[in-house]
Amino acid sequence: MFIIQLQFSTNKSQAKEYMPAHQEWITQGVDDDVFLVVGNLEPNRGGAIMAHNATSKEIHERVSNDPFVVHNIVRAEIIEITPKLTDKRLDFLLKR
Repeated sequence: MFIIQLQFSTNKSQAKEYMPAHQEWITQGVDDDVFLVVGNLEPNRGGAIMAHNATSKEIHERVSNDPFVVHNIVRAEIIEITPKLTDKRLDFLLKR
């Protein structure tokens, strides 16, 4: 499981220009069953994604293709988590 933090960087002012492409990238991640949760970092600091169903290499590659990352609108930090205990509704996150 991964937590991806996308914090605004020096080109934040260009976010509006690349927002449609960034949203397509997010939709693709959800459609691919990789992104579980997508939301904003408050207040207006960027975004965060909870992801699974991919290797570390695949997540890093996917994140590197985000138009916001490509155009330095956000700085990405990827945190890998190995779940050990979950609420039963999240048992699918446990490695078997």
